[in-house]
Amino acid sequence: MDLNYLRKLVKIFDDSSLDDLTIEEGDSKIKFSRKPANSIKSANSLQDRVEFPQQSEEVQNFLMQKNLVLSEEKIPIIPKTDELQSGFFEQKAPMVGTFYRASSPDVDPYVEVGQHISKGQTLCIIEAMKLMNEIESDVSGTIEKIVAENGTPVEYGQTLFLIRAD
Repeated sequence: MDLNYLRKLVKIFDDSSLDDLTIEEGDSKIKFSRKPANSIKSANSLQDRVEFPQQSEEVQNFLMQKNLVLSEEKIPIIPKTDELQSGFFEQKAPMVGTFYRASSPDVDPYVEVGQHISKGQTLCIIEAMKLMNEIESDVSGTIEKIVAENGTPVEYGQTLFLIRAD
């Protein structure tokens, strides 16, 4: 871990009024936590919770002076899947654009929560470069949640609907 980067993070945390701060980058997680001053447990918990390589003793001393606890742990990478363990299917945006639930503002939306849908049924429209693209369901099932907000931009791969597949 880069010592200068860590010092900048500590400075930002020290200048803030936050009690806890967690920063995730890739598969690493850095957590800052304020502990009560003059706490012997604070110094002991630092040794119990964090293993610093020998060359990072300067970092450890710096953190102890600031009365901070730093922990770094690996975050497990969970493979992405279209089907959640809860049984929901994520209908995702196939393109970047603006999400619309209906073909025009004065008509009813294509689908509502609780409605049963068929594979290939139109769920919404994504406007991209002045073209209106109808987005069809990849599965048959029941709409459990409409994740995207009407009239808001969506990104490629963003979840639009959660569907309980038949």
